[in-house]
Amino acid sequence: MVRSTGHVRPRRGVGRTVVLVVGELLVTVGVVLLLFVVWELWWTNLQADNTQQQAVTRFVHDMQGPVAPAPAPAPGTAPKDYGKPVVMADVNVPGTVFGVVYIPRFGSDYSRPLVDGTAPEQLNTLGLGRYVDSAMPGAVGNFSVAGHRQTHGAVLDAIHTLVPGDKIYVQTKDGYYTYVFRNNEIVLPDRIDVLAPVPTRPGAKPTERFMTMTSCNPRFGSAERIIAYAVMESWQPASAGPPEAIAAVVAANKARGQ
Repeated sequence: MVRSTGHVRPRRGVGRTVVLVVGELLVTVGVVLLLFVVWELWWTNLQADNTQQQAVTRFVHDMQGPVAPAPAPAPGTAPKDYGKPVVMADVNVPGTVFGVVYIPRFGSDYSRPLVDGTAPEQLNTLGLGRYVDSAMPGAVGNFSVAGHRQTHGAVLDAIHTLVPGDKIYVQTKDGYYTYVFRNNEIVLPDRIDVLAPVPTRPGAKPTERFMTMTSCNPRFGSAERIIAYAVMESWQPASAGPPEAIAAVVAANKARGQ
């Protein structure tokens, strides 16, 4: 009889094999989830930022009127009164870019396209979408918009940083509308009364020009909504040029399209 002198590998038990297979599956699932998070939080933002910048550039480039601000009034004189704001007709075509929103609190170069509609096709690509049943910029009532907070451009990621008195500028073909932030609140997703003509007061007749911005809350969740309220302070026609606070970014956007 010849005895084997080689090492005999012990046979794996069924339980050990199952543990190894399950472990490999968990690692694979973990990698897939990690790649999804990278795609969701980084790649969608990269794609949306590029698309949104192109939309802003096209819109501003096609605008008529100067890009330099109007001369400042002499000391002791009141700012020029341009009368009642011109309000463009309701777009009623989801996906149409009809303006640009500037919020200096979010960065000196912050400018995002304003698109009609709040479906995923609009918000996932073009950023800030107007609720189609809300008022148009400058109109009496509630001009309401929605935007993502962490993905697809994260256009309202910093919404929680707004403080009373912050300016929000809206540019359309007719001119520039300046809104002043008042306050924010956290609500449940079913609180549609925040979109009423007088926010949170369904049935009330509006006498002011409101702007309401809505986004998900918390920043990496969607169990709630964060709502930011503003009221219009002034407006000026496109022929007067942009407000001084956003003149530089308006000029930069226009230059990109040349």
